Amino acid sequence: MTNAESDGTREATPLAAQVDPHEGEFAFRWAYGNPEAPFTITEFGDFECPYCGAAKPVLHELINSSEGRVRLVWRHFPLFEPHPYALTAALAAEAAGHQGAFWPMAGLLFKNQNSLDDASIIRYGEQLDLDTAALVGEPAQRFANAVRKDYQAGIDAGVHGTPTLFINGEPYLGDVTVTDLRDTMSMSRKRARFRR
Repeated sequence: MTNAESDGTREATPLAAQVDPHEGEFAFRWAYGNPEAPFTITEFGDFECPYCGAAKPVLHELINSSEGRVRLVWRHFPLFEPHPYALTAALAAEAAGHQGAFWPMAGLLFKNQNSLDDASIIRYGEQLDLDTAALVGEPAQRFANAVRKDYQAGIDAGVHGTPTLFINGEPYLGDVTVTDLRDTMSMSRKRARFRR
């Protein structure tokens, strides 16, 4: 099942795969872009984090202009103390995802980072024509384990802040710009050719 986002991009079907993060890949559910892309950027992020908000358009531009060579996998890493609504937003995104609207909800959460309380999330759900009762409060708590697993996977992989990116399982330490990310993936391709 795929859903079109308002800008014409597609949301990949949520997939579940249990993979040891130290083996070079991460288990994932929410992927944006070509499922067969040779490059996977895994982002451990927080919807209330301004740096994640700034990274969102960069990463989407990269994927949208990659001709199917790059995809993005989102993993929740809510920073509870500095961002009091990060967990609420993560649960809402999960709930929206299970209604087929993870990426549209993520876009609204990033666009409105200063308004992530329950009433605001309900408004975003109404905009997306979702079952808003499932997005907040006790009904959304059924997604807590999914968020907890993502957070633990991040801790296990050495994540300390957001956004933290991995490219094909390798930590990415450069600037979050389209040019720098493309350069890094181009270098990875060259290294792969030399190994043959």
